[in-house]
Amino acid sequence: MHAVQPTSILFVCLGNICRSPLAEGVLRHKAAELGLQDRFVLDSCGIGKWHVGNPPDRRSIDIARHHGVDLSDLRVRQLGLDDFYGYDFILAMDRSNLADIRSAQPRDGRAEIALYLDYCGLGSRLGFNEVPDPYYGGANGFEDVFQMVSFASDILIQKHC
Repeated sequence: MHAVQPTSILFVCLGNICRSPLAEGVLRHKAAELGLQDRFVLDSCGIGKWHVGNPPDRRSIDIARHHGVDLSDLRVRQLGLDDFYGYDFILAMDRSNLADIRSAQPRDGRAEIALYLDYCGLGSRLGFNEVPDPYYGGANGFEDVFQMVSFASDILIQKHC
């Protein structure tokens, strides 16, 4: 019997402080709860470099903690060239992020690039295919994003395990 190769997924949003760290943290948490943490290599990053080295937005940390998910070890990093070779999937939170990722993608990059909700098959079910940026909204926006990524995480686990 041979070991199953883990699926590597990189979640990307604009600044890596709201949506992508929530997506990473929630999937990591759910996989661990199911004893499937060895089936995934997970990370998140941003298109921009404004927040590199910082923790996620306090509101993302708070909403995650409210649901039992710990994001305290995450730190912002920027999308890099190596990511296109080091991950199986690079999942963008919105179309603008997707366009930025595709414009940076080298011709020989091996990662499959997609919109996060579309990759999970949720775009048509939800009626929209972007995870909205909650940064300028209130706490409800962070709860909405948490619920989206929680639902999508369940689908990712089913899809890859």
